[in-house]
Amino acid sequence: MLEADVIWLIQEALLVTLKIAAPILILSMIVGLFISILQTTTSIQEQTLTFVPKLVAVFLAIAFFFAYMLNTMMDYTIRVYDLIKEF
Repeated sequence: MLEADVIWLIQEALLVTLKIAAPILILSMIVGLFISILQTTTSIQEQTLTFVPKLVAVFLAIAFFFAYMLNTMMDYTIRVYDLIKEF
């Protein structure tokens, strides 16, 4: 395996990780921002108020984006196995 192959493998692994995590993180960030604005305007400083909606949003994002995340991981795994076959 050449250095270029290893660099490509690591670069693709990082990109796949970002592709898989991005929808969940972005949705969690949007929900957290919305709840923070709501807390600021109503002066409610309850910690569980931020945790529960984010948790629900993460579970919904996983349920909604599961097929996309699974296909992304499968494509990467198949490419890695194809690279292993070549050597």
